[in-house]
Amino acid sequence: MIKVINLHKSFSMGSYELPVLKGINLEIHRGELVAIVGASGAGKSTLLHIIGTLDKPTGGTVTFDGQDLFRMTDTQQAEFRNRRIGFVFQFHHLLAEFTALENACMPALVQRREPAAVRADATTLLTEVGLGHRLQHKPGELSGGEQQRVAMARALMQSPDLVLADEPTGNLDTHSGDGLFGLMRTLNKTRGTTFVIVTHNDKLSAQSDRIIHMQDGQIVP
Repeated sequence: MIKVINLHKSFSMGSYELPVLKGINLEIHRGELVAIVGASGAGKSTLLHIIGTLDKPTGGTVTFDGQDLFRMTDTQQAEFRNRRIGFVFQFHHLLAEFTALENACMPALVQRREPAAVRADATTLLTEVGLGHRLQHKPGELSGGEQQRVAMARALMQSPDLVLADEPTGNLDTHSGDGLFGLMRTLNKTRGTTFVIVTHNDKLSAQSDRIIHMQDGQIVP
């Protein structure tokens, strides 16, 4: 599904180039739940952002079902992200003035889908993630775990092939974090959605199909 070939990424620091990714080679198969682990600064989030076309590599290629993501125009990449990838971050990025239902609807409304159908799909998703009774609550009225479940429903609104999650349990207590990871595992199995999750949580990563270890911008055994 995803093939990363000799991927490099550097950031300019004045006259100095800081290498962050140093020749990453990686394949992720459809239907997997993959955990990427490593110390802070290892390049995990940078790799995730490049796979999701939120950032561009300095060198190398990333293909998705055989299509080179960085031969796309910016407009094509934006369309690809909206339709094929869902994102869940450590900070949920919900819009405070909107309800859980309205937040979950956002990706589909951006695509100008029919509003009534969008609301029906969002209601189904929020019920699936255990929030059917919280549809009209705003983020400030929800717990941290509930907010991340809204973010998960939003990520799934376009029925993406891939969900990229960057430290999704990082701001949650142990119980809420375990619940969110269990939800991702369930969605992976029931929907066949591929998940790639960056996490520092060894207990949770041990429940994944495969663990990718990163150190100093490289994948290590």
